[in-house]
Amino acid sequence: MNGLLTGPDGVIRCAWHGNLPDYLRYHDEEWGNPVTDDVRLFEKLCLEGFQAGLSWLTILRKRENFRAAFNGFDFRALARVEEATAIEAHLLDAGIIRHRGKIASVYNNARRAVELADENGSLARYFWSFEPAPDQRPQTMDIAALRAMPKTETSTRISKDLKKRGWSFVGPTTVYAFMQAMGLVNDHLEGCFCRERIEMARASLARPA
Repeated sequence: MNGLLTGPDGVIRCAWHGNLPDYLRYHDEEWGNPVTDDVRLFEKLCLEGFQAGLSWLTILRKRENFRAAFNGFDFRALARVEEATAIEAHLLDAGIIRHRGKIASVYNNARRAVELADENGSLARYFWSFEPAPDQRPQTMDIAALRAMPKTETSTRISKDLKKRGWSFVGPTTVYAFMQAMGLVNDHLEGCFCRERIEMARASLARPA
């Protein structure tokens, strides 16, 4: 009821991984760690787009297939691909989500990502410029606070700006999930053993300048 779960190792964590080994590993090792690598940022935003209407666990278990299919999410390489031919090939690939619109979005967003990175110096510099100030965050990160934030004012602002720039599958809820995973916010719950570690990682992070 409090959003926390004790794992088989006796460690208290956010409960959403359900103690599934691969999901638990993702919670412990990836989710919330601050990321400033452009390719990983682009990858995550694309994969969050694929998640729409599905569970993140479904996408996580196919992530290596997605990476193989989409050049490791190197957006500059993807921007040069002959899109129409690539889409037809992807639609035959049972290892990924075969949704034409979401697949096409990867190529569209790759071109938009090149423009955005060139304009801002990097994708990281753009996204981290939206990092919420401490007074914009809940005083206590508990399950009630988390449930109140499927999207936020900041994720809505990013979503609107990306859409104006021509990006697709970047709604405010998708963008907030991206922010959570990439460490722009720390949404590990109070009591989760990861929360303090993520706070320390964020405190020591050199923000893109």
